[in-house]
Amino acid sequence: MKHSTVRLRRLSRELRTLRATTGLTTEAAAEQLGWSRSKLNRFETGKIAPATEDVAAICHLYCVDQATADAAVQLAREVTRRGWWTAYSDVFTGSYIEFEAEAIVVRKWEPLVVPGLLQSEDYAREIIRAAWPNLTSTELDRRVDARMARKINLLGSKTSVLHVLMDEGALNRPIGTPGIMADQLGDILRIMDWPNITVQVLPLANGAHTGLEGAFSVLGFGDEDPDIGYAECPAGEVYVEAADQVRRLMLMFERLAGACLSPQESATRIAAMRSNA
Repeated sequence: MKHSTVRLRRLSRELRTLRATTGLTTEAAAEQLGWSRSKLNRFETGKIAPATEDVAAICHLYCVDQATADAAVQLAREVTRRGWWTAYSDVFTGSYIEFEAEAIVVRKWEPLVVPGLLQSEDYAREIIRAAWPNLTSTELDRRVDARMARKINLLGSKTSVLHVLMDEGALNRPIGTPGIMADQLGDILRIMDWPNITVQVLPLANGAHTGLEGAFSVLGFGDEDPDIGYAECPAGEVYVEAADQVRRLMLMFERLAGACLSPQESATRIAAMRSNA
């Protein structure tokens, strides 16, 4: 994550759009710029980040108006801007955290555990220790710190909308001591009061449902970028960008949300669980 994946994706699409308005082919544009076709193609596909002078040269060739050219050059400059997550590059090895940090809307379905963004520190420690039993105490602390930093930076800014759907089984599963679960449930209840956060619980009594195949997320970026779907398993990460596949995930999310308790009913259910924890 040496550069912003989201901004690079946005910049590459902008460069393709600008060229398309001129009617130039990649070969013709590259020739007039004095570049190889592969160089321009790597810029337009987001394989590499162009320097600001490269973007300026492209805008000059395409006779782009000054405001658009300035915006494109600024975007190229921001591609190399380091986000908070780069301080934890030893923990966050993929691009998901950066996508999540840039998203306007984060939608998450989680059937097994409390999602990382809602985890308390003690709960997170137990989950990470169970998943990575060979970590040293220092390594464990590092991963817990990274998860808390992620929570603070996304939820603390209150600039993103978070909509979480959780299976009731995830909240009933005892993690650590009873006190840890009681504190975790209380933490969720406090977060649910924030205007940008919606949490819904899917009752166990609902039986079979469309989310049994596993957890997933859908990240929304507004009009500037297409949505992205994401799923993680022990074998690795899967990013979903094809429009029809993202629509399928969104339909699954909507169906699950419809089957869940309302946010108010969910809060009541979680409060009851906390009393019994």
